Amino acid sequence: MSHDLAPLYAQHIATLRQRADKALALGNFDHLLIAASTPLRKYLDDQDYPFVANPHFLHWLPLTNAPGSWMVYTPGNKPKLIFVQPHDYWHVVPDAPSGYWVDQFDITVVHTFAEAVDALPKGHRAVIAPECPSIHGVEANNPPAVVNYLHWHRSYKTPYELALMRQASRVGTRAHRAAEKAFRAGESEFGIQMAYLAAAAQTAAELPYANIVGLNEHGAVLHYTNFDRTPPKQSRSFLIDAGGSASGYASDITRTYAATGHHEFQALIDSVDRAQQSFAAKVKAGQSYPDLHIHAHHVLADVLREHGVIRMSAESAVQSGVTSTFFPHGLGHPIGLQVHDVAGFQANEHGGSIPRPEGHPYLRMTRVLEPGMIVTIEPGLYFIDMLLEELRAKPAAKDIDWAKVEAFRPYGGIRIEDDVVCTDSEPENLTRNAFAVN
Repeated sequence: MSHDLAPLYAQHIATLRQRADKALALGNFDHLLIAASTPLRKYLDDQDYPFVANPHFLHWLPLTNAPGSWMVYTPGNKPKLIFVQPHDYWHVVPDAPSGYWVDQFDITVVHTFAEAVDALPKGHRAVIAPECPSIHGVEANNPPAVVNYLHWHRSYKTPYELALMRQASRVGTRAHRAAEKAFRAGESEFGIQMAYLAAAAQTAAELPYANIVGLNEHGAVLHYTNFDRTPPKQSRSFLIDAGGSASGYASDITRTYAATGHHEFQALIDSVDRAQQSFAAKVKAGQSYPDLHIHAHHVLADVLREHGVIRMSAESAVQSGVTSTFFPHGLGHPIGLQVHDVAGFQANEHGGSIPRPEGHPYLRMTRVLEPGMIVTIEPGLYFIDMLLEELRAKPAAKDIDWAKVEAFRPYGGIRIEDDVVCTDSEPENLTRNAFAVN
């Protein structure tokens, strides 16, 4: 795998250097300094939270555990890595840099965070780093002109990035298979989570986000992360939203399952799955993502009507806000080095923002799709008590079959999510392709 990545990585670095040249010119900067960052300290303690590397650093380097290190780029020169390898007997010391990527960098090894800062070049510097924790002696300025340009172009994944995203998808789908098996075997949410981690061969901290593992009614909690230790007396349904990581790149995958014999809910899952695949097929150049989100509301309204939940036209269900009761979040988001990747609302490479459609406050992307972008497509239908109570008080309540709603409430909800690449032709569904080989 690393042999295959070497030429892709060389092309990737060449692309990043071209982008950095243009970004630095916008602010007349001499150097681009990107901090890997340092761990956050727990309050009133001498322990740190799990380290999370700066995604800008990971864009250049496949080093997810190099706290205190720096990437330095000066136009016209080879990129430089200042790598911190501490003298430490309390913790595992990072291995010296090696692998398919090292030929693309001049590498300096130091032993403390302070030595790394001292090794940084002087001059007019664009310093990209988190503001917390601050880095004494080289505080972040995160110049907007530079950051906006880099964020905009990070939307367009290089072939190297696509290779890592495919790898992350294979990690996630392999673990999803294990989670479904654990559900079918009657495991608790905690037991399913343990099966997932074992199959992914990643710790919870290494995964791109906290897994959502919900049985029965818990599927109605959009970000459910409680992990009950005891299996329910009866398992009716299972919703899992969980991904995998590859050198800092993320997959984001959701599936919903019905227990054996729960045919009506399975039929609803099947309808949402068909709708989801139809939306994924529209991830093509020139497609407005907000328009696709609104289209999804109309299609899901037809699903609700098909299954007897509503008695109104799709148009009426969308205009009256009824579909937002059952589908209260956005269709998806950009994904890459971050699960909710940057520049989803950005107007152009200089910044600006494209507003969300009125009445859809949780949509996480408003751009037009272009080749190289990767987005999630994650429609859902849920039976959320709070939102259902609000709907009962509206005039549209008369067009709801509340008995049917009550029949579906014990199942919580449905979400199905794939990661999809916009190409010059047909979309590439990373998730479905990975499931096909796992």
